[in-house]
Amino acid sequence: MKVKVGDNVKVLAGKDKGKEGRILKTIKKDNKVVVEGINIVKKHIKPNRMNEVGSIVEVEAPIHASNVKVVEAKKAETKKAKATKDVKEEKAPKATKTKATKTATKTTKKTEKKAS
Repeated sequence: MKVKVGDNVKVLAGKDKGKEGRILKTIKKDNKVVVEGINIVKKHIKPNRMNEVGSIVEVEAPIHASNVKVVEAKKAETKKAKATKDVKEEKAPKATKTKATKTATKTTKKTEKKAS
């Protein structure tokens, strides 16, 4: 499966086509995912000892993993590319000393030593 829990995905097919959400759960055996706010179905809850009154609850049902695609990965890649580009610009190459500058620094050091 190319998606994992926590990925932001866009639905490509089905009644919620075009919507975006975050993956809450993956079911690898069936190759399905549960996406937050997508494929909402109504589940009828039967009365029991814990819940004296039955109810109807809306829950997210799983959809096939081939019907979603990751949308945030591209944004993260572009941010990384920009960040590395900025770092490269900050680290300017060191200026190499020419023979003339080397001799000039040597002579200034010698004169400083003689003066003191």
